[in-house]
Amino acid sequence: MLEELEVRDLGPIHHALLRPAAGMTAITGETGAGKSMLLNAIRLISGSTARPQLVSPGAHESWVQGIFDAGRAGAENPVTAAISEAGLPLEDEGQIFLARTMPVKGRSRAALNGRTAPRGLLEEVAGMLVTVHGQADQMRMASPARQREFLDAYAGDGPQLEAFSKAFRQYRQAQDHLEELRNQQSGAMAQADYLRESIARIDRVDPHSGEDRELKAQRDRIEHAAQISQGVMSALSALDSGQIDPDADAPSATALVERAIAALEGIGVEGVFQESAQRLRSLNADLSDLVFTLSSQLDDEGQEGDLDKINARIHDLDELTRRWGPDIDDVLAWRKKAAFELEDMDASPEKLEELQGQVEQLRGSALKAARTLSASRAKAARRLSDLVDGELHSLAMAGAGLEIRVRPRQDQDMDGHGLDQIDFLFRPYPGSDLLPMGKSASGGELSRLMLALELVAAEGRTSSGPDRSGHGHAGRDSQVGDPTMTFIFDEVDAGVGGRAAVELGRRLARLAVTAQVIVVTHLPQVASWADRQFVVAKGREGGDAVETLVHQVEGKDREREIARMLAGSESTTSLKHARELLSSSRLQA
Repeated sequence: MLEELEVRDLGPIHHALLRPAAGMTAITGETGAGKSMLLNAIRLISGSTARPQLVSPGAHESWVQGIFDAGRAGAENPVTAAISEAGLPLEDEGQIFLARTMPVKGRSRAALNGRTAPRGLLEEVAGMLVTVHGQADQMRMASPARQREFLDAYAGDGPQLEAFSKAFRQYRQAQDHLEELRNQQSGAMAQADYLRESIARIDRVDPHSGEDRELKAQRDRIEHAAQISQGVMSALSALDSGQIDPDADAPSATALVERAIAALEGIGVEGVFQESAQRLRSLNADLSDLVFTLSSQLDDEGQEGDLDKINARIHDLDELTRRWGPDIDDVLAWRKKAAFELEDMDASPEKLEELQGQVEQLRGSALKAARTLSASRAKAARRLSDLVDGELHSLAMAGAGLEIRVRPRQDQDMDGHGLDQIDFLFRPYPGSDLLPMGKSASGGELSRLMLALELVAAEGRTSSGPDRSGHGHAGRDSQVGDPTMTFIFDEVDAGVGGRAAVELGRRLARLAVTAQVIVVTHLPQVASWADRQFVVAKGREGGDAVETLVHQVEGKDREREIARMLAGSESTTSLKHARELLSSSRLQA
């Protein structure tokens, strides 16, 4: 509930202080006096875009503050919960201070409970405290989401909505789990295929440990065979020419060493000569072995194999080492490890099948809950449409009508809000087509339609008890029948007069029983129903500047204002009529 609105230097208003009634408050005044600036002030503290051109001439900035009673703080109070979540302080008496400063140059500043706050937070909090029904503000109700929220709150289908939300949440969680496992399974299957193909590729080559090094060494010998043969033959010629030519007469190195050994042993003196002979014997044994080794290399030169085959084999081995190397031993180690990993992989098709069954079961439960919710919505839609049509008839809109369609979508289109496509369709006059709200009504007609909706919803809450879980009015995130909510109506009296104007005032007063109502009006038949009335009037003028004054009228002053609205003057007849109108504008207990 708005307890106080203070405005400084906004348009023609240099200073204004309003303390609206808890019930119905009327704001009246001549056309062009500046009543719209009070609505602009409300929009500013509700987080709307700043318009520096609205700053009063000669002033550096505009400042607006609204003090609201948000009710008792607690987790169940969405207003105080949002403020606490933002880390801002709460007043002990439940008051909420929303302020906005708008300079001529520079960025606007928002404050909540005396602390700087983001404009988005101001918008969120104000959206739970006040709803403006003016031509520029009605389009929010054209949103399918707002229409669904309004219908759910009116239907009182909180239990059905909660049951569906729970069932749908469980279904989606199971579905997400199944999809996750499928993705994991797909990845595991791909990995298993890779391991099988890799192992098979290695097995087709069938390498053995160190084979790559051996083949490369063999290839080197073949490629250098002539050089190797010449070197070996030269070495053998020097050591034992008989290995090269059996008819050669030159003694071998071993034969020469044998002569030296015999000569030393022939001395017959032990000591250095015998030791030298023994060393020569050892050397001769090594020479014999070396000659044998070199001669065998000559025999192997023609048995090294086909160089093309060796190169092909080396190529196959290189393909393996490029993928799993750097050498064949690493390839063999990787293959062994891959074989163990492949054995450990479990496709678990039974687990997937079991979870798929759970998903289908939970989906069935969610669909059942969604259909129950749809039935509740459809029943409430028919009732709400009929009652709104009756209210529209009393608001000088005979023949106008509202049709609320609840159309179930296909099962596969189920979302977190159910199966329903909900449309609020309005017929502004008899014979006209039903069109979506916002496309089929003028500003005044739409304001009266919103009044009818708010009134029917509020009285439905009063008769059945408030549903604190719902958001039943056409604004954002607030509750029909909640005395902390403030409804502001502008242009609701456009095109209305006579008896219909009286009925319009009566219905605004009825809505004010369950919520705070502020109406900007030029009709005395509407203003007379208010618990408190403020007049916006032009004050002193200086050049082109006009100052607007806002003051509360009571007693005789209010009678004179009602008389002015009735006849444009304060004649005896108009004053008498004003007193009669004020006296008759009372709701019956």
